[in-house]
Amino acid sequence: MGVVVRPVRGALDLRAFVALPFALHRGTPWIPPLKLERYAFLSRRLNAFFTHGEAEYFLARRDGRVVGRVTAQVDRAFNEFHRSRWGMFGFLEFEDDPAVVSGLLEAAAGWLRDRGCDLMVGPMDFQMNDESGVLIEGFEREPMIKQPWHPRYYRERVEAAGLTKAMDLLMWERSVFDPDALSPRMLRIAERARSRYGVRIRPMSRLHLRRELDDFAKVYNSAWSRNWGFVPYSKKDLDAYALDLQLVYSRDWFMVAEIDGETAAIAITVPDVNQVLKRMNGRLLPFGWWYFLWKSRIIDRVRVGFLGVLPEYELTGVGAALYVAQYRAGETSRQAGGEMGWILETNHSMNRAMEELGGRIVKRFRVYQRELA
Repeated sequence: MGVVVRPVRGALDLRAFVALPFALHRGTPWIPPLKLERYAFLSRRLNAFFTHGEAEYFLARRDGRVVGRVTAQVDRAFNEFHRSRWGMFGFLEFEDDPAVVSGLLEAAAGWLRDRGCDLMVGPMDFQMNDESGVLIEGFEREPMIKQPWHPRYYRERVEAAGLTKAMDLLMWERSVFDPDALSPRMLRIAERARSRYGVRIRPMSRLHLRRELDDFAKVYNSAWSRNWGFVPYSKKDLDAYALDLQLVYSRDWFMVAEIDGETAAIAITVPDVNQVLKRMNGRLLPFGWWYFLWKSRIIDRVRVGFLGVLPEYELTGVGAALYVAQYRAGETSRQAGGEMGWILETNHSMNRAMEELGGRIVKRFRVYQRELA
């Protein structure tokens, strides 16, 4: 029999949707998420995405057996900001069968066409700052927090189904955050930021983390607004993000740079909780909670996720001061290395900075597109 693709309806379908990658990727570098968290993330009642977006979930079956999944979603905040009519797809998982991926993508495209979209872009779960892209380089490496992992055939099947490249997302590695490896130029700029402009760097407050994220949003919504795929953070998004960050907060790695008491730049580097999730194997019980409580003794790497400067402070060198502070943190922290990004392939200034910091590209994720007109 052929492949049948239908929307997810009911608890049993949702359970199959969450379970599929556990079956597909067993024995690979993929790290299983906490199933309870996945159900909450997919909940239209609990996920802040659904305050400004809508989505449909699809399952592909052959002979009654689940062989693939995908979502189709429309982000009204994205389209309003960009004055576009894009639709997105995400959560793409499938067996190595061209009929499966074609059926899934056609179902997503049809749902998006019915809502007036003229371009389908993805994968992204549900937005670019969640897991995004198809892995096309770095298959041997375990994914870090909020990174997907895919086998090699995903790229081949997606491209054979007619999707074309929209953008590559790069991950840079620095195996050890060694301040001695910083270039003299970077150190000079950071010192000038301190002595001439009075840049002061402090840790974010865990107690007032939600309030700190209001300043983060000002930086993010200004510094990233010209980037491909950008969508501004709303208040509801920040409320949810604050709860997520409480679980991985680190005084060593959450930084605010101030000039005259005003926030000029922010860096959020996240300890890689995937190292804990690997031991939990998707379950909180019976012993998963124990690993989480001991996460500070398990995690030895970080993901540098956000480092942004308000445009009016770009010439002060505050960005360099944050880079240096991050490397200083690596001297004393258990997390002495990690990955930086993702960074758009078109963001030449940031990619040059990564080279100057001694990094190397270790993963590449590709976001695809298809015209729907």
